[in-house]
Amino acid sequence: MRKVCEIDFSKTIQSKSPFSLVIFGGSGDLSRRKLIPSLYKLYSLKRLHKDFHVISYGMPEMTDEKYREVVRSSLEGHYKKSVGGDMENFIERFYYITGGFDEGERYKKILELHRSFSRKEVQLVYYLAIPPAFAEIVIKNLGQDFFKREELPKKVVMEKPFGVDKASARRLNEVVLKVFHEREIYRIDHYLGKETVQNILFFRFGNSIFEPLWNRNFIDHIQITAAEEIGIEHRGKFYEGAGVVRDIVQNHVMQLMALVAMEPPADFHADMIRDEKLKIFKSIRSMDREYLEENLIKGQYGRGEKFPAYREEKDVGEDSNIPTFMAGKFFVDNWRWSGVPFYIRAGKRMREKVTEIFIQFKQPPLKLFGDECNEIVPNGLLISIQPEERISVRLNSKYPGSENYPHPVEMEFNYKQLGTYDNLDAYERLILDCLRGDLTLFARQDGIEAMWEVADPINEYFEEADGTTLPNYESGSWGPERSLELLRRDGRCWRITDNCVAMEEV
Repeated sequence: MRKVCEIDFSKTIQSKSPFSLVIFGGSGDLSRRKLIPSLYKLYSLKRLHKDFHVISYGMPEMTDEKYREVVRSSLEGHYKKSVGGDMENFIERFYYITGGFDEGERYKKILELHRSFSRKEVQLVYYLAIPPAFAEIVIKNLGQDFFKREELPKKVVMEKPFGVDKASARRLNEVVLKVFHEREIYRIDHYLGKETVQNILFFRFGNSIFEPLWNRNFIDHIQITAAEEIGIEHRGKFYEGAGVVRDIVQNHVMQLMALVAMEPPADFHADMIRDEKLKIFKSIRSMDREYLEENLIKGQYGRGEKFPAYREEKDVGEDSNIPTFMAGKFFVDNWRWSGVPFYIRAGKRMREKVTEIFIQFKQPPLKLFGDECNEIVPNGLLISIQPEERISVRLNSKYPGSENYPHPVEMEFNYKQLGTYDNLDAYERLILDCLRGDLTLFARQDGIEAMWEVADPINEYFEEADGTTLPNYESGSWGPERSLELLRRDGRCWRITDNCVAMEEV
């Protein structure tokens, strides 16, 4: 008789090796908002090896004590409580080196500090929490001879974007591979660290009732929405060079699409999973100019009741043509998905903060319930990533006490209802996986280049398009009217819109 696996919450995923973490840009926004609080959470849960230190390298001139004040302020702001005891012990592990990213000689201080409190076999992890423009110069300096002579076990963590197109991503990778092996490179996409995203594979391949239906024979279409209420905030300069495709679609959305569409891997080894995702990226239908004009919608938010227009934001041109919204219809041309449309939308200053995947199944082939019930609500599967982490299935059942009237009902799994579980947020999980040497949730270079192959034609088309029609959606709406029409002309509608009541049952 088979034994059902029982969860032992006393056993947790831990980093079992000592390490020195070097954060380039350790006093910046990402470090203060995400990295420092995430490290403390892992420390407080006893997930980190007791022998670790954090070295911050950056241009602001600071002493160790001054930098520890930055760390203290970050923790107080994040956890809303005064620092003491356990937190104070954590803060004492932080050190600071003042230096420009192009000052190669200053990098020797990193090794000197590492040697002062670590044995030779302790791994050295470099985290590039810096603007992309500095990445190449930092990597080159980490390849200097005095680093090579040490023969230290090392890793590098790189934040997106990985280049601005396929050519630049390839150039950056050539630089990185001169210093690090592929197995030492952790290209981070924080969406992949979210628990619900990881659960997509377990939900698909761990349930025999779904996998046989997961194909063109039973699925009508798939929707992926990544909507944010916020605008670009203080990132005007970045967004003017990026836009929504480089910021969200080329990485986050493409990864979600691959997880939904990929074939079962031989096992859950990192490269097995990444091999299957790569196949999906390479199977996305090529898009010529005619296809782009018909199936891709560009948007930019205008002034709303409470918020300024994109062109009124700081560091944004008054006639900017940069998109803050994109909607499109994609096809994966393989045996499983032939003919099934993937509708994608992503944008800033939208009605709600929502990231979700909605899989709509085909209608039953027979009309068994009479003319009054011809519009039976199709079955659907919702994978909600934010604001709630939940998975729900929509089924049809007879409404109690009525005649033969089908009524949609919902079966739901919500992480909030689970109680005790290993609730690490995205950055906490990804940092821990890096320290453990698990590459499963990190992007591989060939996958990045394949995603750029999809994104580059879209960016070229959007950048050529005339900007006189922008802005074309109001802040706080669901985007341009054309994005709604994209589905209407196919007899469908977005699960969440102002006028799609039938789809909002889930």
